[in-house]
Amino acid sequence: MTTSVRGGQLARLLGQWHSLPGRHRSPDYAALAGAVRGLLSDGRLPLGVRLPAERELAEALSVSRTTVTAAYRSLRETGHLTSRRGAGSWTTLPNGHRVASSGLWTPGDDIDMIDMGVAASAAPVELVPAARAAADDLPRFLGSAGYHPTGLMELREAVAATYTARGVTTSAEQILITSGTQQALDLVLRLSVPAGAPVLVESPTYPNALAALSARRARISTHGLDAGTGWDGELLLAALRQTRPRLAYVIPEFQNPTGHLMPAALRERLVATAHATGTELVVDESFVDLPLDGDEMPPPVAVYDRHSRVVSIGGMSKAYWGGLRIGWVRASAPLVQRLAALRVGVDMASPVLEQLVAVHLLQDAAGIVAARRAQLAFRRNALIEALQEHLPEWRFAVPRGGVTLWAELDGPISSALSRAAEDVGVRLAPGPRFGLDGTLERFVRLPFTLAADDLTEAIRRIASVRHDLDRATRPAWRTPAVIA
Repeated sequence: MTTSVRGGQLARLLGQWHSLPGRHRSPDYAALAGAVRGLLSDGRLPLGVRLPAERELAEALSVSRTTVTAAYRSLRETGHLTSRRGAGSWTTLPNGHRVASSGLWTPGDDIDMIDMGVAASAAPVELVPAARAAADDLPRFLGSAGYHPTGLMELREAVAATYTARGVTTSAEQILITSGTQQALDLVLRLSVPAGAPVLVESPTYPNALAALSARRARISTHGLDAGTGWDGELLLAALRQTRPRLAYVIPEFQNPTGHLMPAALRERLVATAHATGTELVVDESFVDLPLDGDEMPPPVAVYDRHSRVVSIGGMSKAYWGGLRIGWVRASAPLVQRLAALRVGVDMASPVLEQLVAVHLLQDAAGIVAARRAQLAFRRNALIEALQEHLPEWRFAVPRGGVTLWAELDGPISSALSRAAEDVGVRLAPGPRFGLDGTLERFVRLPFTLAADDLTEAIRRIASVRHDLDRATRPAWRTPAVIA
């Protein structure tokens, strides 16, 4: 069934659509059509959504129906709207375009496109030897059906050993191998979050986590992170006490997208408060292997868990390779068995060959991860130098690890800048994609996983279109009418 958006809902999403930079000299219908395309481009208005009837939207926006009719016609002409008499109009993409990793629509032919929408690195050189060694190991498993819902025992043991080495004693029975970290999160949500259950997340946060929670129809509330300092401990714990969520999702190691590292004292208080409020903590450790400045890492959140309130998820996408779809859940052994039973209804098991590749990579983890850290530190520094040279008015906290830098722009232009950057061959993930309500327009996430030369060129191109945005005459804000 097609999802519909009502007139009042679309009006709230559009906001000051008539006052966007460069729009005030255009006819109202063109500004309205451009604003709807903007909502599509930054992902706040999904594809396949039925838009409100022309009369309903006109009433919600306090404009003439003629304006809405012309705007819809313009959207149909550009391929962003499909209409059928008696059935309504729903959002689409132009022919030959696709949804990019950033959520923006982009031509299918991506010549000279620098993609900064994906925060993941290319594969390490050790991957091919690991794959060959895994192929040599494969005959040992060919006599069985190949279904291992909890994962191969040797991989579970290897993952458990990494937790034990970090200070939280873990057995193989506490590990479930999944097809990536995203599936690990999805399985936990399927088990723990019924429709309408309250959930607490950070803001900003990982967009695909928000998508997974929305798919579960969770009732999401947020705790805002300060761009410069990260978590406000008192506010975070107060949010837990006041909302008493069924589940809280946090990224304490080099948070995506801000790059912040949660201090040990707050981790301990977070676990204690979660126990008091009956909240299950889902801790995403995707970036735990990637400190870049030699800092001593705080203990895992699970160290402070005495009541099985903490479920840790992680995987090999960030430190190793995103194409190797290996993730895991660390939890109590009974919970792992419940997740495995649920997982059978999703995909039965992870591929045996990929799990064997993961085993060999983890055997060489020290060298692989050290090289990855050095590579990322060099690229991070190149990105910072490019920002300081070309966009000195942007502000940011230097991330001490992870793969992303969260930049505060010099105005609420993130979506407009992301659209303009596409025209010069740079794909960005605008700030609103990392939140719930269309805010965060003053921010953009900049991963430093590409080659240093590509990062420098990307910032140079972004700076050129940022300066072009300034050439448009500033909009004249309307004075609110007083009604007594």
